[in-house]
Amino acid sequence: MPLSEGDPAPDFDLPASAGGRIALSALKGHKVVLYFYPKDDTSGCTLEAQDFNRLLPDFTEADAKIVGLSPDPVKSHDKFCGKYGLTFPLASDEDKGVLEAYGVWVQKSMYGRTYMGVERTTVLVDRKGRIAKIWPKVKVPGHAEAVLEAARALS
Repeated sequence: MPLSEGDPAPDFDLPASAGGRIALSALKGHKVVLYFYPKDDTSGCTLEAQDFNRLLPDFTEADAKIVGLSPDPVKSHDKFCGKYGLTFPLASDEDKGVLEAYGVWVQKSMYGRTYMGVERTTVLVDRKGRIAKIWPKVKVPGHAEAVLEAARALS
């Protein structure tokens, strides 16, 4: 069953870039931007990460934490962060349990071939751990700005 705005955000505790771990429950009391993306160091994912990174001071001012999440291993995340100077955590969900819990691990198709992959989606979680807003099938240009606007508007 897909998640809806107002639902409790599924908790997780995953390995993250820079040798850390990231647990949603540990961020309670802050607004949290969870952005799910398909793959490190690909064109759309790189632009999206760079946009969130560029606006990180504004998100911090709005008391919003940013967490990127993909099925890539931590080693790939570390390389991606280093290459582009990303300063927020990237969580690794190699077994795809969190991706499935958020409904973003879906069947996709390209050139007539079907496969399973991440549907680029962003979820804004409020301070109490509930889903405040969901952006499905994200188009990258202008997206980080729209998420920032929503985070600022959320009390």
